[in-house]
Amino acid sequence: MAIGKQARRHPVALGDILVPALALMLLIEGLLPFASPRTWREAFTRMTQLNDGQIRFMGLISMLAGLLLLLLFR
Repeated sequence: MAIGKQARRHPVALGDILVPALALMLLIEGLLPFASPRTWREAFTRMTQLNDGQIRFMGLISMLAGLLLLLLFR
């Protein structure tokens, strides 16, 4: 390698991260309906009664928690 040249970094293919992340999300999302369908149904029914602002806030909190976990464990 010549002096002054930086080593090239190969870009990570989107599938190398996105597919395993999606698979893990689906696995986790499926735990409650599999383990306790009645509890899942009740929780889902309660969520359908929330207004858009409450659902958006829950989504924001979820995204921020995920981002925090990524930053902490990276």
